[in-house]
Amino acid sequence: MTSSSSIDEAKRLLRIEMLERRRALNPDERADGAAAIAASGLGFVEPAAGAVISGYSAIRDELDPALLLAGLASAGHPLALPVTVARGKALLFRCWEAGASLERGDFSVPVPGENASVVVPGILLVPLLAFDLQGYRLGYGAGYYDRTLAQLRSDGVITAIGLAFDVQQVENVPRDGYDEPLDWVLTPSGPKKIGRV
Repeated sequence: MTSSSSIDEAKRLLRIEMLERRRALNPDERADGAAAIAASGLGFVEPAAGAVISGYSAIRDELDPALLLAGLASAGHPLALPVTVARGKALLFRCWEAGASLERGDFSVPVPGENASVVVPGILLVPLLAFDLQGYRLGYGAGYYDRTLAQLRSDGVITAIGLAFDVQQVENVPRDGYDEPLDWVLTPSGPKKIGRV
């Protein structure tokens, strides 16, 4: 049995490696990646008409979903962005229109203002540092998306799609019992159907 401390150390080391791997991508590779996921769209999950889709504001060299979100909005999907409420709590989702101004939230992440309506998404686009084809992801370590996915899944149906560059794929992400798997991963080379789909 793997101890919690050894899993934590494996995650720490993988974070260092993956941050560097992602940072090494040049501006053209980043722009091409963003354009490729936008061109792919989310047809592979056949989102219901009018389904609310939550994206994210890209930080720390993350694959930027802005073009993808603009296309989804044009197709009639309401958009939302996540907001941190408090450490140790699940994320909250506020309505947002592509291109609308944002405020600085926790960790300086751009978020919709407090006047924006709170919604429950049917599809959640998830940033990550690393992923494997069993659907597990490595994040920054605060556990916001794990708590959020656990809550959304207990409340109803949610489809979680990780967005990543292809270089972020690894054979196995170290994981704890509380780590929530993704349903799909979308990379510039296309959608990846993972083990639990």
